[in-house]
Amino acid sequence: MFLIYDTETTGLPRDWNAPLTDSENWPRLVQLAWQLHDAQGRLLSRGNLIVRPEGFTIPFNSTKIHGITNERAAAEGHPLEEVLEAFDRDLAQARYVMGHNIGFDVNIVGAEMHRLAQDVDRLLNVPVIDSKDEATEYCAIPGGKGGGFKWPSLTELHTKLFGKPFDEAHDAAYDVDATARCFFELCRLRVIQRPELVDADGIVYEAPELEAANFKAKPQKQPTTSIPKTGASVSESLEGVAFSHLHTHSQFSILQAVSAIPELVDAAVKQGSPALAITDHGNMMHAFQFVRAANKAGLKAIVGAELNVCRNHADKSQKDDGYPIVFLAKNKNGYHKLAKLSSLAYTQGFYYIPRIDRELIAQFNEDLIVTTGGLFSEVPSLILNVGERQAEEAFVWWKEQFGDRFFAELNRHGLEEEQVVNETLLRFCAKHDVKYIAANNTYYTYKAQADAHDILLCVKDAANVSKPKRYIGKRGREFRFGFPNEEFYLKSPDEMKRLFADLPDAILNAAAIVDSCESYVLERDVLLPAFDIPEEFKDVQDEEDGGKRGENAYLRHLTYEGAKRRYGSITDEVRERLDFELMTIENTGYPGYFLIVQDFTTAAREMGVSVGPGRGSAAGSAVAYCIGITNVDPIEYDLLFERFLNPDRVSLPDIDIDFDDEGRGRVIDYVINKYGSNQVAQIITYGTMAAKSSVRDTARVMELPLSDADRIAKLLPDISLKKLFSLDDKALKEKVRAEGFELVQQIKEIAGRPGLDGQTLQTARVLEGSVRNTGIHACGVIITPSDITNYVPIATAKDSDMACTQFDNAVAEDAGLLKMDFLGLKTLTIIKDAVRNVKERHGLDLDPDSFPLDDVKTYELFQRGDTVSIFQYESAGMQKYLKELKPTVFADLIAMNALYRPGPLEYIPSFIKRKHGLEPITYDLDACEEYLKETYGITVYQEQVMLLSQKLAGFTKGEADSLRKAMGKKKKDLIDQMKPKFVEQGVANGHDPVKLEKIWKDWEAFASYAFNKSHSTCYAWVAYQTAYLKANYPAEYMAAVLSNNMNDIKQVTIGMDEARRIGCPVLGPDVNESAYKFRVNQEGAIRFGLGAMRGVGEGAVATIVENRNENGLYRSLFDFARRVNPKDVNKRVYEALALGGAFDCFEGIHRAQYFAPDEKGRTLVELAARYGQGMQQQAESAQVSLFGDGDEVEIPEPTIPTCEPWERMDQLNREKEIIGIYISGHPLDAFKLEIDHLCTPKEGLQVLTNAPAVKGRELRFAGRIVAPEHRMTKNGKPFGRFSLEDYHHTESFMLFGEDYLKFKDYLVDGWFVFVKGAVEPRRFGPDDSVEFKVKAMELLADVREKMIDRLRLQVSLASLTEDFANLVADWVERHPGRVGVTLEIRDEQAGIEMSSRTKKVALTNEFMEGVEAWAAEGRVAYRMETKR
Repeated sequence: MFLIYDTETTGLPRDWNAPLTDSENWPRLVQLAWQLHDAQGRLLSRGNLIVRPEGFTIPFNSTKIHGITNERAAAEGHPLEEVLEAFDRDLAQARYVMGHNIGFDVNIVGAEMHRLAQDVDRLLNVPVIDSKDEATEYCAIPGGKGGGFKWPSLTELHTKLFGKPFDEAHDAAYDVDATARCFFELCRLRVIQRPELVDADGIVYEAPELEAANFKAKPQKQPTTSIPKTGASVSESLEGVAFSHLHTHSQFSILQAVSAIPELVDAAVKQGSPALAITDHGNMMHAFQFVRAANKAGLKAIVGAELNVCRNHADKSQKDDGYPIVFLAKNKNGYHKLAKLSSLAYTQGFYYIPRIDRELIAQFNEDLIVTTGGLFSEVPSLILNVGERQAEEAFVWWKEQFGDRFFAELNRHGLEEEQVVNETLLRFCAKHDVKYIAANNTYYTYKAQADAHDILLCVKDAANVSKPKRYIGKRGREFRFGFPNEEFYLKSPDEMKRLFADLPDAILNAAAIVDSCESYVLERDVLLPAFDIPEEFKDVQDEEDGGKRGENAYLRHLTYEGAKRRYGSITDEVRERLDFELMTIENTGYPGYFLIVQDFTTAAREMGVSVGPGRGSAAGSAVAYCIGITNVDPIEYDLLFERFLNPDRVSLPDIDIDFDDEGRGRVIDYVINKYGSNQVAQIITYGTMAAKSSVRDTARVMELPLSDADRIAKLLPDISLKKLFSLDDKALKEKVRAEGFELVQQIKEIAGRPGLDGQTLQTARVLEGSVRNTGIHACGVIITPSDITNYVPIATAKDSDMACTQFDNAVAEDAGLLKMDFLGLKTLTIIKDAVRNVKERHGLDLDPDSFPLDDVKTYELFQRGDTVSIFQYESAGMQKYLKELKPTVFADLIAMNALYRPGPLEYIPSFIKRKHGLEPITYDLDACEEYLKETYGITVYQEQVMLLSQKLAGFTKGEADSLRKAMGKKKKDLIDQMKPKFVEQGVANGHDPVKLEKIWKDWEAFASYAFNKSHSTCYAWVAYQTAYLKANYPAEYMAAVLSNNMNDIKQVTIGMDEARRIGCPVLGPDVNESAYKFRVNQEGAIRFGLGAMRGVGEGAVATIVENRNENGLYRSLFDFARRVNPKDVNKRVYEALALGGAFDCFEGIHRAQYFAPDEKGRTLVELAARYGQGMQQQAESAQVSLFGDGDEVEIPEPTIPTCEPWERMDQLNREKEIIGIYISGHPLDAFKLEIDHLCTPKEGLQVLTNAPAVKGRELRFAGRIVAPEHRMTKNGKPFGRFSLEDYHHTESFMLFGEDYLKFKDYLVDGWFVFVKGAVEPRRFGPDDSVEFKVKAMELLADVREKMIDRLRLQVSLASLTEDFANLVADWVERHPGRVGVTLEIRDEQAGIEMSSRTKKVALTNEFMEGVEAWAAEGRVAYRMETKR
């Protein structure tokens, strides 16, 4: 017999895996219904009983589901014992118990049996049939875990079986009837089979006569909405009482709220609120910005957070998000306690979300205020979903912990759930003497933003806005999360008073909280960690007054010791400079900063990590140079310390340090070990929705067609939507220029439309700036004097063991945090690798810091523009100017680095002409020559402006830096203030006022573009080092370049091309010669790195290289197999090595043989891997043998199969799969003639990366079709998309209309085609946009014969011997075809042409190889004539 049953309960368990003995976990039974059937479907017995609630209450949300209220259950219910006794009688007869998700019902009934101390085994021992499991494959609903099918709901199963849904009654009796009907139908269809079901065809389900469903029972009184009518009178007691919102969310509640902090502060001020609290979900990212903005606006800022409180924050064995609880900081101490809790939620409690628990709250609750929060908070949620007893227990716990700092929060958004919660909370407050407050749990600032907020929630959950939404209750697959109305906005004080007119104390108590909270600031001076200096430099007075005498003394000591090493003898100039800098550092109070930086840069060098020569203005410090922070002498290059640390304007110095990217992590580890992991953190970044992303995200969830969304996004110029819609036309034209202004007008026109595209833009305006995600600053590291959570809240970062601040880089310094930038510079790794390569091949120990600055080869390289792979100088534009400039001194390189950027770029032609004497070098004043001579009279650097202002007008060093900053940032007020002083003091120094005015005007025009010479000098030095290596050790340098771009196929391709161009062949991988990285062999060729092959890991490379180094080259495949570690070199590695050509060094085996199957279907690579494994196992067993008598059976080497080699194309494609590029050849090699003679321009497809530059020219490309697509538009019109790949580039193309019909037959993956076309204005899009229009396409194999009319062979009379003439004639005779041949014979005076009338040739690859060989020998030149 089959017992089908179902339950209705008080809710859901907290832990689905908890034992039945955990009575607090399992909800209570409210209704139990069952049907007992025999195997033919006959109904034998049934029951339908409501349980009388004794010791529990039925929560409101459960009543909403099943319709059984406490009143009805009390009136109609039966004692639990009677219910279970009746059920037990039928259970005793059952062979199986059955249900839909029956496991839940078994647990509910079992838990009730346990509460009554009954035997649970009699229930648990009965076999179970669950229709959700049995019917999963039958229903086949996609989207389940692991790519399987989803469990069907009862409705979905009913629909599948009977063609109509079952309207889930959430009445146990009705659910049992539907389940039984589905069960017996599944049995009849043999989806469910059991031995007792012997006659499936004879099954007929007998349905019961059901009582009225729960929701059709006598209706219960429903709670009324809690929003009073608009005209509700406000109590006289509230007159003059200001209301402030204490439960508000900003954009830092990631993808859950739309309110920006400035907007919230502005709205609160305009509403007349004295204060505002922001309580973001799970974090305090808002805190610093909020407090600063509120203080500036005269608003009291109350920092809060809505933190998730779970049972045990350290338990990550099961998901427990806990409840969101609202915390408010009363004062600064409370802020720090809250920061501790928020930090611990991430660092200790993060599991899906950040979490804390009651234990942490008990530890850090000082000066914190807590409220009961919104509907999802603990007490309200228990009221609605579990029961009043549990809710009251939680309420009392919070009261015990916080006393009068605990408040019941009343929200009135018009939800019946809120009415239930509020009524219960008011009872709790009266009973336990707790005050209550009014709140509005705000997620958007204005009511009009409700729709935008709904869109944001859809973006978060990747749901469409058209999907039905639900705020409370189970959502499943049918619903998305969404708010129920438009009431969750920052209501005005008057609105709140009307809303709570019946509860004036709610307003008064909220005001009392505001009065109890204190204002404070979070800005502070930067706090440096204490640097441990040697005993002899310590000063006892420092301990008494907090001074830094010891640090200053130690810094002076290190500086002068370093100066001796750097300068040898210390001149007066050097001493004066060092003393000035040390005095400034002492006056500004930052000796510790320099000591900290020199410590970890010194440690880096000792660890073998390359440290850059300097970066930014720090290179202007001679102290930094002497103590080893930087490596460029600022005195030699006129670099200014005051550009780095202004003596008149105290601000934290900023030293950014470059390390080689492989060693950067080790330096950070050193800092962590020195100061402690709790004092070092990374810096968070906020990924916000920019204009285009907000449009695309909004369009996606509003279901705007992708093409329309793309069109709108592409119209957007590089400006925010806020500015686009707020600036006037004049300001907009300045921002976006004329062409961009036309796009702005189109955007505004679209935004004004009533349709979906207009709604999308208007909504995107609201969402723009929303925090979409968080990340980590690429290089910023924070170091604090003690535990970082004593200063700021922290979070955890993905893929990093380090914590990160919850405040971003924009406010880090203002928050008192010492920020260091640890930058990873790949170029330093390249230099290090190149030096290692030189040592390995030539035995030379190079020191990049000692490269001579007058190396002829290096300057010749720059003069040729041969700067591919040269740091900072490799762009095509830079190469062009270098060829014209022909730099001869290091100063030229510094200047070019500074000039080659927007703005000063226009000065480069004049700079070049002046260097070569083609334009006179003039100075406005003779006094300018001292500082402008090196740049040929042109002001290039900010430092020149600073030095000249001091020399001409007597500006102090601090004033000169202020001038530099004012001009650079176009601070007009400051510029106007300083100009009279410059002119007056310049005149006083004897200079012409007219010329001073001109100089000032020139500075105003150029200073905003002038570059930092310190930075330019440092990076020019790094560039020089790379150029020196490339010029003097080209193979070693290019191998290093390739090694450090192994994961970027495009850069590897560029590097290989460049290596080959400069005469360094690049050979494929080879197990007998390759290392992990690219290396140079003894013949000077670059050998491909094994680490760049797909499927070959570091461990495999290590065992291959180590064994080769220890025991010599591998003699054969099987010698290789015997020697490498089979744990690291598995079958997959063998396959990759064979496909990539790394086994080509083994003679007598071609690549196809490695994959040819033997008679048992086993490939050679598989057999080799097994052979190696067997040999090593045998060797290991021999080592442990007691006697070592050598009786093991010798394992024979596998037989090498015979087979045909792969076709060339097939082999190249397989090779590319492993290596990522073609290396032993290229599919287009067979079409070299077509590419060399028929395609224009020579750059090939790469020319389309700058399509406007070739607009209007006929272009002809040869390439391979990749990823062709034949598609259909929404209107049913066909179109095509394909990519074309040549040697250096892949470009995508679209074909529409007639073009598609004309060329669609060529869109076949792997076909080689010849394409003609031109760059023309784009048909749809901005006026200045262009596209390549395909005008002709044909097979590449056909164009040689079709297009080439004649071959012209040019021979000098001196080399035309009788033998060579006969050789040419014979070669032409052996290759008859359709192309005419003309022989041009020339000497110094004249030439003759001899065109054959009878002989024509076929330009086969074989024929052209012969011609190419003659050309290589210098015996002939040739060219092709094409047909007209």
